[in-house]
Amino acid sequence: MKEAVFVGVDVSKDRLDVAVMPGGVQAFKNEVAGIKALTAVLLGERVELIVLEATGGLEIPLAAALSTAGLPVAVVNPRQVRDFAKATGRLAKTDRLDAQVLAHFGKAVHPAVQRPKDEQTRALEETLTRRQQLIEMLVAEKNRLSRAGGRPATDIRAHIGWLEKRLGRIDDDLTTQIKQSPIWREKDNLLQSVPGVGAVLSTSLLAHLPELGTLSHKQIAMLVGVAPLNSDSGKSRGRRIIWGGRSNVRKCLYMATVSATRCNPAIQKFFRRLRDAGKPGKVALVACMHKLLIILNAMMRAGEPWRAGSIA
Repeated sequence: MKEAVFVGVDVSKDRLDVAVMPGGVQAFKNEVAGIKALTAVLLGERVELIVLEATGGLEIPLAAALSTAGLPVAVVNPRQVRDFAKATGRLAKTDRLDAQVLAHFGKAVHPAVQRPKDEQTRALEETLTRRQQLIEMLVAEKNRLSRAGGRPATDIRAHIGWLEKRLGRIDDDLTTQIKQSPIWREKDNLLQSVPGVGAVLSTSLLAHLPELGTLSHKQIAMLVGVAPLNSDSGKSRGRRIIWGGRSNVRKCLYMATVSATRCNPAIQKFFRRLRDAGKPGKVALVACMHKLLIILNAMMRAGEPWRAGSIA
């Protein structure tokens, strides 16, 4: 019987450096034929875990192909892997060495296996990412407009108008994609039944947090990055902080929570109670983010729409 192996793959634009532990390092082209060849090689091994870094989207085709083939894949935060490398004395950095570090990281840490996403989910995620890019460009152009004059200001205004039209079309595309799926349509209606939760947060949760409703409240809070983490040492008791998690979901959750503190009875009451107890505004808001996420998780698990006081 073959020995179980841990695999680390360093993904670059043109090449895949693959470290098999125990074993050596191989290189494949980062193209359809190369991904197929790598998948075939790994299917012939007794793979315990394959670890890839999140590299701005370059890892998506490989992760999708490996997951579809039934192989266990984990996509991890590059900063976490680099900290692991430093902690274990691996300071040098090349593509081959990075692949080896990823394999060692997989064996030592056992990051969670990524659930494969279907084509519809990936398409929704890509559209949502493009929406965020347009918003960032709009903010940048509006900041430039405040300092511009003459012809540059005219050009910037024209670009802002074009970006706003594109943003409107993207929003229409997102609505269409959700309506085309009966399952998404039902989940979207469920999520948006909560006061304060609009189309942006609902779409973000559908695309970036498919685990919603399948995990415990502690697990989902850790996954998003709104679980308070201890910072204690000896007799010292530091302030609780939030860290890590899925920042794209957390940003949308933050904006929805700001709205919920004004229009959602359960969140509004909770926010006021924390403020009356002397909690700083930001601390109270983060606690409300946590509470709102827990409510949404419970609703998705139960499959029941919002009713004031029923789940909160």
